[in-house]
Amino acid sequence: MSTPRVSIVMPAYNCAWCIDRAIDSVQAQTFTDFELVVVDDGSTDDTPTLLARRGDALRVIRQDNAGMSAARNTGIAAARGEFIAFLDSDDWWRPHKLAQQVALLDAEPDIGFCSHATELQSPEGVKVGEWGCPPDAGNLVARILGGHSAVAGGASSVMVRRALLERTGGFDARLRGAEDTDQWVRLAAAGRYACLPDLQVVVTRNPGSVSRNREAMRRGALDCLDKNRALLPVAQQSAFWRSCRASVLADYAKWRYRDGERAAALRDLAQAFALAPLARGRLILSLALAMLTGRPV
Repeated sequence: MSTPRVSIVMPAYNCAWCIDRAIDSVQAQTFTDFELVVVDDGSTDDTPTLLARRGDALRVIRQDNAGMSAARNTGIAAARGEFIAFLDSDDWWRPHKLAQQVALLDAEPDIGFCSHATELQSPEGVKVGEWGCPPDAGNLVARILGGHSAVAGGASSVMVRRALLERTGGFDARLRGAEDTDQWVRLAAAGRYACLPDLQVVVTRNPGSVSRNREAMRRGALDCLDKNRALLPVAQQSAFWRSCRASVLADYAKWRYRDGERAAALRDLAQAFALAPLARGRLILSLALAMLTGRPV
């Protein structure tokens, strides 16, 4: 078999409701020198049947359920392309996504990975927002750790050079939250990032998935900050890092409080205040006061 320029890695788990749309959007690309590798991560619905109907249009790897990161890593290991793109099964692409990214990486060899500005839609297909390019990609490691959304579009938007991905390692399957953030931090520390402003990616926002996985996301976000602290510039490994960690704790304290876990929320705020009393103290104290008096946050 000839080697494709692009390998598209799609993890799939119980996604019969949406996977045809995702695959159709790949097959509608104007750039056609690609392979599509779908990793069925132990689906128990009709996903395997729908994939089988596609025949030789894609490569299917089936494995026991191991999670999104492990499924992506399986796909990466099987991929043959010079560039690797990711697409989650509930998201989809507009026709020029691959063409624009390949053209950019060919024109600027120093760019290690790129993504597109992205449209956000509800599961019903209603536009709910946009995820735009960052105003400045400088000091991207700090931007990602400080905000977790500096790489526009997330995984379904990213294309990366295989060489850079191999050098920095795949997705950390030990994390059950912030796996994408962790990957982008390591890529940003080793290579240049660029963002294309055209809305060629559509990401589905499912509010229910956030609440179901909130504790895992909280733990993953904190673990991501801890494990990647050394990738920050030395001057940002102390006060800035503590401020980032305090922000994560404060954010999830709000969710815990809304879920009726006031004691746990206040413990998070106490930790946050101890980490960054100057940078985040006013915000943290105002949140604590609201929680203690029963006001909404």
